[in-house]
Amino acid sequence: MTVPLSLPEIFTRLFDRFGPLDWWPAETPFEVCVGAILTQNTAWSNVEKAICALKQEGIMSHTTLHECDPKKLARLIRPAGYFNVKSRRLQDFTAWLSLNHQGSLERMFAGNWQELREDLLRVRGIGPETADSILLYAGNKPSFVVDAYTRRLFQRLGLLPEATSYEQTRALFMNDLPEDVRLFNEYHAQIVQQCKRFCRSKPLCSGCPLYDSCPSRLA
Repeated sequence: MTVPLSLPEIFTRLFDRFGPLDWWPAETPFEVCVGAILTQNTAWSNVEKAICALKQEGIMSHTTLHECDPKKLARLIRPAGYFNVKSRRLQDFTAWLSLNHQGSLERMFAGNWQELREDLLRVRGIGPETADSILLYAGNKPSFVVDAYTRRLFQRLGLLPEATSYEQTRALFMNDLPEDVRLFNEYHAQIVQQCKRFCRSKPLCSGCPLYDSCPSRLA
């Protein structure tokens, strides 16, 4: 019988194996927001191509993105997929930012971050993962980001039942870890690396740093 690991123990094992990873790659908080919206349902490599195209056109600010012709914007972000939908989502976000925070991320992040999270979730096209990514990586707020990798890994470790909701999964981390932005950032990056290296859809258990404590391990 395997002995379950605590969340801090899992983090320590992953960090010891992979070292510091420090995600999210972006030059500005606004670029983080754009990337968080573009990365929905696509690989980050595709998002990088879209962001590069926006930068080359000088469209990486609230004002320039908000005023960009929608057809041109869709064409520029085409590598990220669902480009017509995502162009509307980007401009819905900038419209909301203008209306509620005078186009300023500094103003947006100045208030209570839990209330901001609820406000972001009311913006068309922004779901929990996108909202938490914006809060953590652009705003340096202690809001843990959950993705498919997180659910896969912690269900296999026996710490989450199958079909756990986003909010239930997030609560596991929010309740059991200290509210530490750097820890949340690094922990999420470690989970992604673990699932890319070992805990894949078809797991590669040999050499996994969590192997001896995983009830789902392959013999």
